[in-house]
Amino acid sequence: MIFKLKGQFQHYDWGGQNFIPNWLKLAEAENRPYAEYWLGSHRSAPSLIEVEGKWLPLDQVIDTAPELLGEESREQFGDELPYLLKILDVKQPLSIQLHPTKSEAEHGFERENQAGIALNAPNRTYKDRNHKPEMMIALSDFWLLHGFKSVADMQASLNVHSSLQPIAKALADKGLPTVYAEIMQADQRQLAEWLLPVIEAKQADFAADKLKLDDPDYWVLYTLNAMQIPLEKLDAGLLCFYLFNIVQLKKGEGIYQGAGLPHAYLRGQNIELMAASDNVIRGGLTPKYVDIPALLHTIDYRAVVPKIIPAYEKDQDESEEAIYLYPTPEAKDFALQRLDFKPFDEETFTTTSASILLVMSGSLYLDLGTDSIHLKQGESVFIGAESKVDFIGETDGYAVIATLP
Repeated sequence: MIFKLKGQFQHYDWGGQNFIPNWLKLAEAENRPYAEYWLGSHRSAPSLIEVEGKWLPLDQVIDTAPELLGEESREQFGDELPYLLKILDVKQPLSIQLHPTKSEAEHGFERENQAGIALNAPNRTYKDRNHKPEMMIALSDFWLLHGFKSVADMQASLNVHSSLQPIAKALADKGLPTVYAEIMQADQRQLAEWLLPVIEAKQADFAADKLKLDDPDYWVLYTLNAMQIPLEKLDAGLLCFYLFNIVQLKKGEGIYQGAGLPHAYLRGQNIELMAASDNVIRGGLTPKYVDIPALLHTIDYRAVVPKIIPAYEKDQDESEEAIYLYPTPEAKDFALQRLDFKPFDEETFTTTSASILLVMSGSLYLDLGTDSIHLKQGESVFIGAESKVDFIGETDGYAVIATLP
């Protein structure tokens, strides 16, 4: 069974106002940020599907007809759609964050429930019982923080500035877990002692566009300006530019981020696919609640060498499969496929579990035998388990398909 699908918007302050409305060709966009477009059944913002002429919340439809998920999915993940597909427009840096393991999420969710913390309370960390591994594919030049660098690389970054050299020495003397905990719990006097000399020394170079984008100093100054962080209320997360990998993804490239790995999106647009969760443990660059005990308990201190998912490049060999699977071998809750099409191209997609197809550019038809569904850029469908779908291209373009591995 195949149903037309409509996503839900998230109007977070860090989002841009134009990319998502323009991509979706909205007739009337509201005058506020369009940060994320969600496609899934997460109960905080379920998508709508068209059933017999009525638009119904996807989570409620699945509650009524869980067989849409398929036996394989239900055996592994219960009667919930296990993934959430998003489009993001990152105009300002997001909070540094990480996500819990499944076990940590279950315990944290129950603990906060027993403490009487409402799901929408500002000091709520665990919004559901699920973990949140995630992958992303860049839709533009994209910058992010991704995991800790080696201690040697951290020290090299810190030793550039005399005010940060004590942190470099402390890494050798005390080790990363202790030093990171001290940074995250530092008061304003200490943050000012570390950061104000850097800001003063580099402000003119930043204003003159003389700092390279892989330089931690650039992102300290950029974030101060973009997030309008006052110098008398510095954020401990600013120091993480010297501790974490600064990663540039070119359009089409991607990356996978598992439980406990600290990361932050800094600038750009992307496709994001993750386990169906909204659990975020924050670690700075945010006015929102930072749960220090949860952060220090969950964070993965291991040095990471970023593994970039290469951009898809269609081979000219006509024998190549039309549906391409992005490589994310650690992901169990989701897989992302890409379908390229041209006018009159025909391709068949068969699935044993529920899937979501989103047209990223161009337009195509879904041949249903006695009927068809026409989809253009930004439009999507929910495909029930045990379905066979025949695609017919109308123009040049491509779609992505969220499903299980």
